[in-house]
Amino acid sequence: MYLIVGLGNPEEEYKNTRHNMGFNTINKLAKEYGIEVNKKKYKGLYGMGTIEGKKVILLKPQTYMNLSGESIKEVLDFYKIDSNDVIVIYDDMDIEAGTIKIRKKGGSGSHNGMKSVVENIGTKDFPRVRVGIGRPEDNDFIKYVIGPIPEEEKEILDKATKKAKEAVVEILKIGVDNAMNKLNK
Repeated sequence: MYLIVGLGNPEEEYKNTRHNMGFNTINKLAKEYGIEVNKKKYKGLYGMGTIEGKKVILLKPQTYMNLSGESIKEVLDFYKIDSNDVIVIYDDMDIEAGTIKIRKKGGSGSHNGMKSVVENIGTKDFPRVRVGIGRPEDNDFIKYVIGPIPEEEKEILDKATKKAKEAVVEILKIGVDNAMNKLNK
């Protein structure tokens, strides 16, 4: 079984923000594969289903970004899922807006949500899909990630989350190494 996690903040207030690229990707996966992400447990919203013949749990932690790892740890412990079978999707300011990057493992960089994930699950060795959101011109990072997305940028970021959804599907179909070779440009 795979645990596919999108990082974000509770959607009522934050759905139209750059920090919710992970949630937006989970929503696209859920819609395409008919998985309802509406069960409340493990400090998150989750749903179970099948993607490309693989059993999956789609998870949107509801702890706010900086505590995302707590929710992930609870699901991993309950379902006895190995960290290699976790895929985390999140926004990344170090990548050009509209592009994605798949990584097999790595650090958290300056992303507080990923810091929480690494701390809580105790390893950096898990695949991740990074959704590029670019950097703010004024260096006001907090306003940039949790402020509303300007209309002219919405289509770019929507395409990026579609690419991220496709990246997750490719990882499940052909493995993370092959997906990296195919999709990282």
